[in-house]
Amino acid sequence: MKHKNGFNPLSRTASHRRAMHRNMVTSLFKFERITTTQPKALEVRRTAEKLITRSKVDTVHNRRQVARFIADDAVVAKLFKDIGPRMKDRAGGYTRVLKLGFREGDAAEVAILELVDYKLDVAGKDDKKAKKADKAPEPKKSAAASKKASDAKKPAGAKKPAGAKKAAVKEPVAEGTEE
Repeated sequence: MKHKNGFNPLSRTASHRRAMHRNMVTSLFKFERITTTQPKALEVRRTAEKLITRSKVDTVHNRRQVARFIADDAVVAKLFKDIGPRMKDRAGGYTRVLKLGFREGDAAEVAILELVDYKLDVAGKDDKKAKKADKAPEPKKSAAASKKASDAKKPAGAKKPAGAKKAAVKEPVAEGTEE
């Protein structure tokens, strides 16, 4: 129970906690989905929701307030141009926390923090698998066979390699022609 506890300090100093929040919120807006421990996800969610609420109204003041927290200009632009307008009709609850279970090494509760309208790209994976199936790998040839194939492809008047010039013998000039 969290009676009268304002926030979870996550066993970190204030500066470390602030830096961690900044990094995680930036990653959330950049990728729209992050995997972390459940207590961190619940804390970062509070910060992310406040920033999304600010991004719904694109003013200079709101941009500066958000930029105080997010150092990456591209992420701030994405927040105000893409994420904010998508959440315009929603009155809160912009993120969700999905529990994944327990981590192998330290048995920490792991969760996914994502934006509510995040779409998992399942169709893209199916397209990649179909392309791989269509593009069957060619059987490997030996070095001698590949050299013969490359020599066969060269036209008759192709340039000789640089090393071949030294080994080339000067051809005799036919009679009646000038050099």
